[in-house]
Amino acid sequence: MNKFMIVMTGFGLISGFCGCGVKPEKIQYPVAERQQTTDDYFGTTVDDPYRWMEDDTTKRVADWVEAENKVTQAYLANISFRDQLRQRLTELSDYEKIGTPIKKHGKYYFFKNDGLQNQSVLYVKETLEGDASVLLDPNKLSDDGTVALSDISFSNDGKYMAYIVSRSGSDWCEIFVMDLSEGNLIADHIKWAKFSDAQWHGNGFYYSAYDAPIAGKEFSDVNVNHKIYFHQLGDSQKNDRLVYENRNFPKRFYSAMVDKDEKALFVLESGEGLGNNLFVKDLRKTYSRFVQLTENFDFEYTPVGIIGETVYFHTNYEAPKYRLMQTTLDKPELKHWSDVVPESEHVLGNVSLMAGKMILQYMKDASDRVFVYTCDGQFVHEASLPTYGSVNFNGDRDDKEVFYSFTSFTFPNTIYKYDIDNNQSVLFLSPNVTFNADDYITEQVFYPSKDGTRIPMFLTYKKGLRRNGLNPVYLYGYGGFNFSLSPSFSTFRIPFLDNGGIYAQVNLRGGGEYGEEWHLAGTKLQKQNVFDDFIAAAEYLIREKYTTNEKICIAGGSNGGLLVGAVVNQRPDLFKVALPAVGVMDMLRYHKFTIGWNWASDYGTSEESREMFDCLYGYSPLHNIRNDGTPYPALLVTTADHDDRVVPAHSFKYAATLQAARTGDAPKLIRIETKAGHGAGKPMHKIIEEYTDVYAFVMYNLGMTPQF
Repeated sequence: MNKFMIVMTGFGLISGFCGCGVKPEKIQYPVAERQQTTDDYFGTTVDDPYRWMEDDTTKRVADWVEAENKVTQAYLANISFRDQLRQRLTELSDYEKIGTPIKKHGKYYFFKNDGLQNQSVLYVKETLEGDASVLLDPNKLSDDGTVALSDISFSNDGKYMAYIVSRSGSDWCEIFVMDLSEGNLIADHIKWAKFSDAQWHGNGFYYSAYDAPIAGKEFSDVNVNHKIYFHQLGDSQKNDRLVYENRNFPKRFYSAMVDKDEKALFVLESGEGLGNNLFVKDLRKTYSRFVQLTENFDFEYTPVGIIGETVYFHTNYEAPKYRLMQTTLDKPELKHWSDVVPESEHVLGNVSLMAGKMILQYMKDASDRVFVYTCDGQFVHEASLPTYGSVNFNGDRDDKEVFYSFTSFTFPNTIYKYDIDNNQSVLFLSPNVTFNADDYITEQVFYPSKDGTRIPMFLTYKKGLRRNGLNPVYLYGYGGFNFSLSPSFSTFRIPFLDNGGIYAQVNLRGGGEYGEEWHLAGTKLQKQNVFDDFIAAAEYLIREKYTTNEKICIAGGSNGGLLVGAVVNQRPDLFKVALPAVGVMDMLRYHKFTIGWNWASDYGTSEESREMFDCLYGYSPLHNIRNDGTPYPALLVTTADHDDRVVPAHSFKYAATLQAARTGDAPKLIRIETKAGHGAGKPMHKIIEEYTDVYAFVMYNLGMTPQF
């Protein structure tokens, strides 16, 4: 997501239980007041008794959150191996992590984390072999590590670096500027930016921001009137020049892009439909106006760069698997565009101009492949990669030095230096992780969904695993917004794998793994396909003797949290544990908070038609919780107080409804993190604590007796 009074009646905490099979006493949940609140949708009356939880700044909500966290922490504290698990995850996380170098103006910049630092530190080197010095340490921006560095950008004269910070995981961000010659912060400071970077032009930069929100409503009110400004260094923000806005469409997003040579300013307009509109302004002409290149939101149009007068675009315009197109600055409109590299059988995920060539990244069966082309579209060669995986390139259009990082399920993030002309990769840096990849296997399987569609899934497990139908499984999915789930490494999975577990990652419809047709097959009235794909994954794993329904944990975040909530309602018998994280759980009202309206292209809304309402109401996790005694899996809902992407009220209302319903004796808990948001920028100590709690809950409720 490409795309945010309770009556306390003396609640009792659980006691008398350990992780060795002793059944805990029945959990006494905090009692949440049910109020008489209803809505009418096309003649259907829908109750919403916990709507008061949407106002998450009130004392009533704060008291409920505190009470729920006490119950959850009491439950988790009684799992006998929790402390050992925390220690093991801490040990596994304590290794040096270094990011891919960025070369700017002859210097090399990179992020490094010594191991357990809350935030990675930005370093600079004069040469690759030289000593590194700290340029910016975000750990010094707060006492608890909750201020994160989310983006950096360099002025084209090499004098300045703009950097963006977010606080407590919020999407709201602030922009600061550093004088690189002195390493000092200068006075320039931008507030209330959102979904923005800093795009340099001359002695200033473009950025996107909203007006300051109403105090107390910063993390819940609908965001409107996104604008692009230009900030001249040395000026106050109040003097920044308004560059672009469109008050006729207050809920749309606007972002700026400037090419390397500062010839053109592109404005991308999104937030309606599946793609974006595109505008361009010639920065070489003093009084030039914006020219509209496209005329609807049906397709994605992303500028790649400009060489001479030729402009390159990565787009799925009349090409569901994307293609590379070009035009000239004097004829920028879509009608003048022509193919450089046409659409192929695999999805073209990214295009970069590097070292005088073009690097095209394709996705084949949810794994990256890399091809090098000349700038006029002639194929040169394919780059070799170690295995199934995900790759990320860094380099400059006019510099021969190119770096890339590679990762997979059993392959920690590793950095290579790439000779683009000779097609040679040389290992530059590999992490020293206490993990032996040779002890594990990753396989890719394909299985039929309910309608026969072939779905891919990656399975990772330790060598020697027997397919005896008894193995614990952690099944993860997303399935939405054209987002592709590709292979990646995580030390937090290792204890689960080492104790006989299988990590399964499934590539559902709704994602972007096979292009726009695959995406559309999991949207709006077709959303049930996503749930069917996920259910079929669990059924396949049982059928093929990997596991049993008593050993399956399902997990997903954001749109994936919606996925978990929906399939638990539809097939509670199929799963033993469920982990809906920061989920979109109220499908009738999601569009009424922060940027939720932006998701209508995938979901539709409850107000647009009777048919769409019936569809949403039919699978909305909040509205389909059973109350007839049907046993549900053990559920641990996770959210955070500063999540202004998917507001925590989704999870609050869902958890309160679960706890009040008759769904069996398995725990229905909610863990609410403080000073954290949708996930980005979370400090390491909070990450370790959350994974400890989640995996302790999973292992205990799957009946595992882990050894660490």
